[in-house]
Amino acid sequence: MDDKDERQPLRAPTLKDIAELTGFTVNTVSRALKNKEDISAATRQLIQNKAQELGYIGNALASSLRSGRTKTLAVIVSDVSNPHFAISVKEIETAARKHEYTTFILNTYEDREAERQAIQSALSKNVDGIIICPAQGEGASMDVLRRTGTPFVLIGRHLQDDAMDYVISDDEKGGYMAAAHLLDLGHREILFLNAHRSISSARERLAGYRRAHEEAGVPVRPELIREVPNIERGCRGELKAVLDAKLPFTAVFAFNDMMAWETIYVLQRQGLRVPEQISVVGFDNIQSRMFIPFPLTTVSNSKGKTSRKAFEILMKRIHGQAADGHRFHEVVDTTLVVRESTRPIR
Repeated sequence: MDDKDERQPLRAPTLKDIAELTGFTVNTVSRALKNKEDISAATRQLIQNKAQELGYIGNALASSLRSGRTKTLAVIVSDVSNPHFAISVKEIETAARKHEYTTFILNTYEDREAERQAIQSALSKNVDGIIICPAQGEGASMDVLRRTGTPFVLIGRHLQDDAMDYVISDDEKGGYMAAAHLLDLGHREILFLNAHRSISSARERLAGYRRAHEEAGVPVRPELIREVPNIERGCRGELKAVLDAKLPFTAVFAFNDMMAWETIYVLQRQGLRVPEQISVVGFDNIQSRMFIPFPLTTVSNSKGKTSRKAFEILMKRIHGQAADGHRFHEVVDTTLVVRESTRPIR
């Protein structure tokens, strides 16, 4: 075949192409594709169908230059492979899509340098806002965000500086309910596998654990309060150290459900039965969204409500709908969900 007969590369369809094929002006086509209400529903549908048929893709860069917004958000979490974060991210993404925002996800793995890089990456993409679960109580990265003026909301944790917006669960109440439940079942030696104290939720869940013991008149045993250095690397090492030291305990309260399931796995490998010999309580209620064979007693922190509230606050910041000087400090209620991993002590 002669080179002159080779087909020319296809050209991306434009607004003008859609206008010519539908008989409307370019302005009408543009407004219909943006779902503007001054264009009739029938016209919008006709134009949108033709655009889809042609494979039209809007120019996001040109739109952002005109509006000053990119219609993108960054969600920065510890590790999206943790179902707790996966569920939260899905809720944020669903809410964002309804407002025609695109989200992209960045992981920190509880590492401060990874968090700094994630924030820099998000800022380099000119996102309109950021929802972030801060790593290990780090504040320096948040200072960077504040200096840039980019709207952001903390989710799941807060820092000592109350000059930032945040949405958290009632972690103190959750820790109290978990420990009180085990104490009510007769347990007096409750191992608490907690996260690092630099994390606000770890400090507050510990406060609840202590309060439950105080109210029950049961002394807290410091050797049964163990900090897991890095949440994402699991609690196996701390639990093994307790078992090797032969510290007596009849129940475990784990910082989150992932730790709780790992605890159950390790205990069973050691020949200890749950709940017959050891009761276990988690935190997050992941089983509200996932069907897992072993029903875990846990604290529910309403991931959907927390995520949607964080998104709503971010939208207010982005669109300038919050009063000057006002800070959003939202605390979402927690509840205890009793399943089959706990039972009265024998």
